[in-house]
Amino acid sequence: MLKGFRDFITRGNVIDLAVAVVIGAAFTAVVNAVVTGLINPVISMFFEADSLNEAMQVELFGGSVLSFGLILGAIINFLVVAAVVYFVFVMPMNHVKQRAEERIRSGQPPAAGDPPTPTEVELLGQIRDLLAEQAGSAQTGGKHAGS
Repeated sequence: MLKGFRDFITRGNVIDLAVAVVIGAAFTAVVNAVVTGLINPVISMFFEADSLNEAMQVELFGGSVLSFGLILGAIINFLVVAAVVYFVFVMPMNHVKQRAEERIRSGQPPAAGDPPTPTEVELLGQIRDLLAEQAGSAQTGGKHAGS
């Protein structure tokens, strides 16, 4: 039971998820700082409110308030997060991946950290050898069992 739990915890996906959660929490602090230090002062300049949460409010008859500024703030937060994730993580990774694919297509040797990629002929040869080895061990096992 403990071995299964240990295997689950040390599986790569769980570790990656934990790292993503920690990075996400740290990233949230950065986004909040950008909104508090940059966006809210601009909003207060135009809408005469301290933050988007207090801007563009419409009072209804029952005393309720529609907060369009709150919605706009959430949209801006989302766009800031999405832009940073794209430009800091996705775009550079796509660029690295594209360069590696171009290197493979052009026949250039892989970069220093890349594992060597076997050719189709090498893979087919390995499959042939494994099949021959399996067929040989099956015949040898059959002869020993009958003796």
